[in-house]
Amino acid sequence: MTAALGVMTYTVLDQARTDLEGTLARLAALGYAGVETYGLVEQYGPARVRDAIASAGLALTSAHTPFPAGPGAEELLDTNEELGATILVWSMEREEFDSPGAIARGVERVNEAAERAAARGMRIAYHNHFAEFSQAFDGRQAYDLLLELLDDRVLVELDAYWAQMGGADPAEVLARLGDRVRLVHVKDGPAVSYEDDVMVPIGEGTIDWARTLRTPSGLQWHIVELERLHIDTFEALRRSYGHLVGRGLSRGTVPATAATAAPNVPTPAEEQA
Repeated sequence: MTAALGVMTYTVLDQARTDLEGTLARLAALGYAGVETYGLVEQYGPARVRDAIASAGLALTSAHTPFPAGPGAEELLDTNEELGATILVWSMEREEFDSPGAIARGVERVNEAAERAAARGMRIAYHNHFAEFSQAFDGRQAYDLLLELLDDRVLVELDAYWAQMGGADPAEVLARLGDRVRLVHVKDGPAVSYEDDVMVPIGEGTIDWARTLRTPSGLQWHIVELERLHIDTFEALRRSYGHLVGRGLSRGTVPATAATAAPNVPTPAEEQA
């Protein structure tokens, strides 16, 4: 079955900090089926965020939150338990991919988090940036070393955009991950420079989404996250929904009508294929 389409709330964080319920309602009205939370619980508390998501008719796909390891781990788990999150997503730091030893030390924290989360009926999911793919040691990609060391209980949230920026083919990475990957971050743009990147609606950048998202896997959610936009956020989300749902790549809650659908013309990525 085609994966459902959600939004990472970092995309609408400015709007949600002013009007939580109204922002979530707008996402639902566009046809998005769920949200991955980030930056909301700190302002509103887990109970209000949980109730607002449910009132909007959205699912909680996951929570983007620090790994529950070390001091404060149980408090983090308490918060996410009240939120209703079952998958907790976070990343290692860029400098933790400077050497195999640094990777191993970082993984200790992730695996501790996986053990603590499992005791609460939760799962940890690892979210990549680009260093995992741009760094290699003795011919082995840092991401492969990472996956080898991670506890088998750790799921994967692949950020396809950062993977491509790191020099990987996101479709090939998804194929290798198989059922371990449950979530994919969907974003688009030039994928050239982290510091200077300006993102665009899905389908208007360099990622070949038709090829990437049709890769067989255990995907449950495609999660749109758009950063540093130069157009209105909800306009970008509308066009992204039209592209993904209109082409049958993702599953929304409303049809991609003429009002939302992107033009049925080759995308920049498809033209290069």
